[in-house]
Amino acid sequence: MANYLAEFIGTFALILVGAGSVCADVLSGGKLGITGIAFAHGLTIMVMIYAYGHISGAHFNPAVTVPMWLTRRIPLRQAVGYVVAQLAGASVAGLLLSRLVGSLVYVPPYLGTCALTNTTVLGGVVLEAILTFFLVSVIWGMAVDPRSPKPPVGLAIGFTVTLDILMGGYFTGAAMNPARAFGPALATGHWTHQAVYWIGPLLGGCAAGVLYDTVFLKKHTS
Repeated sequence: MANYLAEFIGTFALILVGAGSVCADVLSGGKLGITGIAFAHGLTIMVMIYAYGHISGAHFNPAVTVPMWLTRRIPLRQAVGYVVAQLAGASVAGLLLSRLVGSLVYVPPYLGTCALTNTTVLGGVVLEAILTFFLVSVIWGMAVDPRSPKPPVGLAIGFTVTLDILMGGYFTGAAMNPARAFGPALATGHWTHQAVYWIGPLLGGCAAGVLYDTVFLKKHTS
């Protein structure tokens, strides 16, 4: 249960701070900007990895958990438990935000719900897949590959989230994480293009995990 609680808390923190930073940016008249929002997400991921990485592996993201299962690093039962804990954490964070920032529940940005801007549904899926591919590649390279330098793992993953949002934030919100899209959407009922934030990240995450596992790690172990 400690593993699942760690996944719940880490994902809760990501959605509360990440989506909350979007709300804060709107309420402050844009003082945070995309840079502030990107760092809010990245720093939260970084500190939660350092807090809980040694307990659960600090997935905080179904698009990380599913490829971990695909590459047989965790059993199916644990993977399902992780995803449930992640969605639960995201849901509680979204509902808490709806109490804290009720004025943004039914108007943009809908408590920081991810949305498509200046791109198509297909473009959103492709971009989310690519951004998540980068993220999961870094996770495999830093946290899974035994050859990697371990101390900066949280910093590297946090900065990857930051740079992904700096590029993709204006187009899709750069969720890279179905739970990040799910929590605020549940709290607001704003489900527009929700499938983009499941299909894209899961495709990109699985592609990155399987590629790293079968090509880069296989070469190392062979």
